[in-house]
Amino acid sequence: MTGKEFLSDQEVRWCPGCGDYSILKQFTEVLATMGADPANTVVVSGIGCSSRMPYYVHSYGIHSLHGRAPAIATGIKLANPALDVWLITGDGDALSIGGNHLIHALRRNVGVPILLFNNEIYGLTKGQYSPTSKPGLQTKSTPTGSIDHPVNPLTLALGAGATFVARSMDRHPVHLRGAMTAAKEHGGAALLEIYQNCNVFNDGAFEVFTDKKTQSDHAIFLENGQPITFGAEGQRALILEGGQPVEVSLSDRSASECWIHDERDPMKAYALARMVGEIRPFGTLYREERPTFESQVHAAAHSTRSIEEVFALGRTWTVE
Repeated sequence: MTGKEFLSDQEVRWCPGCGDYSILKQFTEVLATMGADPANTVVVSGIGCSSRMPYYVHSYGIHSLHGRAPAIATGIKLANPALDVWLITGDGDALSIGGNHLIHALRRNVGVPILLFNNEIYGLTKGQYSPTSKPGLQTKSTPTGSIDHPVNPLTLALGAGATFVARSMDRHPVHLRGAMTAAKEHGGAALLEIYQNCNVFNDGAFEVFTDKKTQSDHAIFLENGQPITFGAEGQRALILEGGQPVEVSLSDRSASECWIHDERDPMKAYALARMVGEIRPFGTLYREERPTFESQVHAAAHSTRSIEEVFALGRTWTVE
């Protein structure tokens, strides 16, 4: 099947210019490239602009309750581990009302890629500030500016014990397709944060990272085992000083001092995830191999113990 064949017959209804269009296109292209079977694919979402995705994909889909998509995706994966389950969510859906469900799906390592569209605003309900909104953002719900400290999806995922944590963006199709593919191939719970522009209520929130004119000076594209460099000519780099990333110019420092990216190092991944200023990393920050939740549940269910033996495990007593 082609990417176009993975589009459903439903009219796509997002605001003109929304970053969701790009994400949908890259998603269907990835499904086609990976040889996905629509009859074996399930797209689960919560509530929000991002969560309209199941309508537009030619597969099984569930447009569920606000914040509850991780719980429903977990249930589907437990019922049939052979299904290819994708979870589509947004910063408001996943990190506010759905924060608890997200944490437990990650720590359990449920075998589901989680595509978290982050536009730092509530778009569907017309522009309230979200858990990821920057302090000072003026919205209908914060006319004098938000005073909330924003949630960092990547540090939250690492703290919850996620086995795969990555970031991409709507305006870099090649990178986004690669990130989606890596998240799916991981096999366990994979959180992929996607910077997505809401051109109506929070236009340009990530422009320095996504615009071709400024991208090279602000976006670091990580490659495992390679030095962390950036800039138009690759002349800038990160080094570690006191366990923290520090930006340097390679005209002043030796290339041997460059930080070599290691996806298996949780401490370095956390240091990268905390970079929330004018320079931010994109790509896979962290990955580790761990048995999935569904494989462990089914292994326990197929144990050779009888029901009587299970009932008698641990401290038991008989009442006569």
